[in-house]
Amino acid sequence: MKDEQVHRAFRLSVLLKGAHALIECIGGLALALISTQTVIGLVRAVTQEELVEDPHDFLAGHLQAWAQGYSLQSKHFYAFYLLSHGLVKVLLVIGLLRGKAWSYPASLVVLGLFILYQLYRYSYTGSVGLLVLTAFDVVVMGLIWWEYRLVRHKLDVARPP
Repeated sequence: MKDEQVHRAFRLSVLLKGAHALIECIGGLALALISTQTVIGLVRAVTQEELVEDPHDFLAGHLQAWAQGYSLQSKHFYAFYLLSHGLVKVLLVIGLLRGKAWSYPASLVVLGLFILYQLYRYSYTGSVGLLVLTAFDVVVMGLIWWEYRLVRHKLDVARPP
């Protein structure tokens, strides 16, 4: 691939990461502000009709099971996790889009840690969604590394001997 194509893919992947980070922040804020009973009631309202039609519906059944275990403690965990995860990624995305040298290695380290955590969670949940997110993160890390090499090369060339 040519450097310009990789750069476009890098920018697109970083923008997608930024959009995902904003969604996480909004979700974290929503969880922090909405009561557990409201969340449980919403899940029941959304899944009730589907479970009446098909008591074995995969998605509705899993949402119901999740809602039954949803507590104040899990609410605080999810809100904190989404907000902190989202805010860290927003800061890194801003740094990457502005070409800040610190943001490339920081992003690689943070994404690497997120990947480790996602794989750890996958070992307990078996969630295919976590594998998809992890695969996307690996691709983004590759693009960040490629872009970082280009940025470092440009800085080395611009630096007087």
